[in-house]
Amino acid sequence: MPPALRWAEPPEGPVVVLLDQTRLPTEEVELVCTDVPALVRAIQTLAVRGAPLLGIAGAYGVALAAVRRFDVEEAAAQLAGARPTAVNLGYGVRRALAAHQAAAANGATPEEAAAATLAEARRLHQEDAEASRAVAARGLALLDELLPGGSHRVLTHCNTGALVSGGEGTAFAVALAAHRAGRLRRLWIDETRPLLQGARLTAYEAARNGLASTLLTDNAAGSLFAAGEVDAVLVGADRIAADGSVANKVGTYPLAVLAKYHHVPFVVVAPVTTIDPGTPDGASIEIEQRPGSEVTQLTAPAPAGAAATGPGSGTLVAPLGTQAYNPAFDVTPPELVTAIVTEAGVVSPVTAGGIAELCARSRQVTIS
Repeated sequence: MPPALRWAEPPEGPVVVLLDQTRLPTEEVELVCTDVPALVRAIQTLAVRGAPLLGIAGAYGVALAAVRRFDVEEAAAQLAGARPTAVNLGYGVRRALAAHQAAAANGATPEEAAAATLAEARRLHQEDAEASRAVAARGLALLDELLPGGSHRVLTHCNTGALVSGGEGTAFAVALAAHRAGRLRRLWIDETRPLLQGARLTAYEAARNGLASTLLTDNAAGSLFAAGEVDAVLVGADRIAADGSVANKVGTYPLAVLAKYHHVPFVVVAPVTTIDPGTPDGASIEIEQRPGSEVTQLTAPAPAGAAATGPGSGTLVAPLGTQAYNPAFDVTPPELVTAIVTEAGVVSPVTAGGIAELCARSRQVTIS
């Protein structure tokens, strides 16, 4: 699989290259972004997605503006506002912008300031890869502690693998570590309506890595719990508030309720950069509302060379004019979360005090 995101410098000038996730699993097609508006479109259409990777994309986007001599401040504003819920996007943008501003303030030439910005984006990319390795190890250790005896049957939602990360992912990286250790019996994969990130992306990554996995419709999860077939739930996060509330792909909260009722551990896996101390609680998290057409239509991945799909381009599955409710995320309160696993440590039970202590220990949490 090509990397989910990379910086390239062809003769015609530097670009940000993305693995277009809207084409998966049928085709592995790269999308080349030569300017910030193209990258913003890629973010908004979910060609690139996933909280940690959005942070990396945001940082490289600022670097792209600096290297190509675009307005860096304006580029940063466009990128930071592309998707409101995922805190990592703004974090990556601010880090790269701060590097550019610091270099300029110290008398750097435009070329030197651009180089400093790109170096910061690359640093963030490397940090996320290291964080991915650390959360995989910590997550597996927690699973073994919660579920002695191995042979774990894990349910996941949305996509949390290499497609969302500078490394092997967050929650998926834990399942992958369990697989490699011979302790993953089954990975249950929610399809993740309406855009099917579980079916299109997580099943794709599971197959590529040889995991024993089974895909299920989102509304089949309850029967799976009732049958005693789930040992733990592993999910990622797009924003974690100061009180431990977790915003993640819509459909996560019902899984947490099911897990609580059936006494199944519900574990959130995310880098520390996903924690936002400036958001006090779940009610303060801005939830992105997506187009209703994503619910009322089904859109298959476009073949290579075809025009990008958008509202009105799919097959109707509801009467024309039907109103649709389509939040991209929901919020799980901390009392339903067994543990939050980060590269800096595990918070369990999940409390505001535990989150604050974790942030105080981590050098990575610099979100203002």
